[in-house]
Amino acid sequence: MDIVEEIRSRQSDIDEMILGFLPGDEKLTATLTQAMRYSVTAGGKRIRPMLMQEVSGLFGEPCKALPYFMAAIEFIHTYSLVHDDLPAMDDDDYRRGKETTHKVYGEAMGVLCGDALLNYAFEVAATSVESETAESVAATNDGTENASNARIEALRAVKALGILAGKAGGRGMIGGQVIDIETEGKAIDMETVNAIHSMKTCALIEAAMMIGAVLGGADDAAVKLCEKAGYELGMAFQIRDDILDVEGDSEVMGKPVGSDEKNDKTTFVTLVGIESANRAVKEHSESAITIIRSLGGEGTFLERLMEYMIYRNK
Repeated sequence: MDIVEEIRSRQSDIDEMILGFLPGDEKLTATLTQAMRYSVTAGGKRIRPMLMQEVSGLFGEPCKALPYFMAAIEFIHTYSLVHDDLPAMDDDDYRRGKETTHKVYGEAMGVLCGDALLNYAFEVAATSVESETAESVAATNDGTENASNARIEALRAVKALGILAGKAGGRGMIGGQVIDIETEGKAIDMETVNAIHSMKTCALIEAAMMIGAVLGGADDAAVKLCEKAGYELGMAFQIRDDILDVEGDSEVMGKPVGSDEKNDKTTFVTLVGIESANRAVKEHSESAITIIRSLGGEGTFLERLMEYMIYRNK
């Protein structure tokens, strides 16, 4: 099975799992839940939950909270795209070959849909923490041999929740978006471009890999290495995205190219050119893969998934 087919197979399993977490239609807020479902099922590759799952497998049997956090990180990623596409942000009409959420449901509902997905992500993640904690308390009270393992899993879930909140918030993804907006149309240097990329793009990839490591039982040193790998992978992924915005095919990508130029954005490509940007992709990708190999990921689906992310054409 080639990497594209394998991604599709795993994506299908993750899709089914994520759909199980989505809320059903509520009578008074049916439009909102429909918009949430439309946004989440709009064709994403589920790269972040896939990374989380694969990294977790490097360290052992993941705790029961893993599916909850896989769903939560995808909801957060989706909300960020819904808001990015709004007229106040990138003002895009299409994503993944489909009309963007605000084009289908209206601008106000696009805002509210993103808000709802963000809040729902933490509701889902918190449910897993509550479940793990309750199981830990019950095992302790019963005096069973599983009490220690239950406590460990509860602590892992709490730690994962903290990582998710930090990387998605003002010091992570949202902070990167703020810098991106405030510098739009301005002449900025490479340090600022790298700051935007590291916060807006890398932070959530770092979160996926760190949470996978935590839930799989990795020690602090290994979690830190996964954070570094996530940073390097995220930088390669974003610089590749900048390249595709110049050289990509809109039909293949399912969205218009040239949006950076349209929005007068300074990117890695506009600062150093395509050739240097391609070299940077290679350097960041080699660093990320070297780290993963050092953790036992050589020759695994995880390594091939990372290579696919970096050298994709859409």
